[in-house]
Amino acid sequence: MKVLIAAGGTAGHINPALAMASVIRAHCPDAEIHFAGRRKGMEYGLVTKAGYAFHPIEVNGIQRRLTPKNVARNVVALYHLALSAPRANAILKEVQPDLVIGAGGYVSGPIVQAAARKGILTAIHEQNAFPGVTNKILAKSVDVVFAAMPDAVERLGAADKTVVVGNPVRAEIYTQDRTSARQALGLSANRIMILSFGGSLGAQRVNEVVADLAQWELEQKNFYHIHATGSIEKDDFAKLSAQKKIDGDPRFVIREYIDDMPRLLAAADLVISRAGALTLAEIAAMGRASVLIPSPNVAENHQYHNAMQLQKLGAAVVVEEKNLTGEKLIEIVDGLTRDPAKLMEMGVKAKALSQPDSLEKIWKTLEPHLKNIK
Repeated sequence: MKVLIAAGGTAGHINPALAMASVIRAHCPDAEIHFAGRRKGMEYGLVTKAGYAFHPIEVNGIQRRLTPKNVARNVVALYHLALSAPRANAILKEVQPDLVIGAGGYVSGPIVQAAARKGILTAIHEQNAFPGVTNKILAKSVDVVFAAMPDAVERLGAADKTVVVGNPVRAEIYTQDRTSARQALGLSANRIMILSFGGSLGAQRVNEVVADLAQWELEQKNFYHIHATGSIEKDDFAKLSAQKKIDGDPRFVIREYIDDMPRLLAAADLVISRAGALTLAEIAAMGRASVLIPSPNVAENHQYHNAMQLQKLGAAVVVEEKNLTGEKLIEIVDGLTRDPAKLMEMGVKAKALSQPDSLEKIWKTLEPHLKNIK
């Protein structure tokens, strides 16, 4: 059996795609699995590191805000769009897949669409509560639709073939021990730990309000707080932390990137973050209370809709960036951390959204369609 998976753009698309590849390989060790994506995208490094064959295709999004820089980007995007259908057909001819899965990102569109037109078995996975335009279009023509969240089912417009499976998360999330994780950080059982981050690149506004929060914590509380600045914002945060005199204090640890997320999530009492689909899936899997700050710079404002899934259950507090101030964040954190039982209750409610059997649900849905494929 040959499988082609198209995914790109962010880790929120690529990691679930890799997880789906792993469950297919687990059930079909002889399966030949290929990936399609942008060579200059994050997917190239992650996919090739995992050992899968990679087929490049360039597809970019159209920028709606018309600035001179974006006009230039749109010219390139239109050029790539014109070439995407022939390139998708060339990849399909080369791989000759029995199954094509679109896991998100612009690259999924032409690959999955071309496969569906050829009568190849196709599936898509939508990570967000508010689906993007590409998946809403693809849902009409593919054979199987996987949705991470219940709210996405109606919005995808193909309820009869949509299965809610959650977002697959890395296995280490489920094997972490809270006591061991906290002991490794030197934390006592009753000391509040806060984990905050704005994504691998960073988020300026998140960094600014976290700096205000850290200043308040160091003056008023004996919390332990780890914050990741992101690569682009690293230098600016260093200046900000020096101005606020929060750098160098062992109670507030500043990192550029979190490369041990499962362990830190296990140790944390409260998470402050953006609301990307993969982040929320890991927060839910670990069962942690959270303050969510959706990015306003994403298609269809999907992070807001993701975050509201948790807030509606009482598992998170959502603050839109336009309403976000240091004082507001301090007020929220102060209120939550004064009641440890509340934090635990929120964590339990978050856990209810977790789908630990996500990958098995995906496999069991695909398996009947694969019976006649050798």
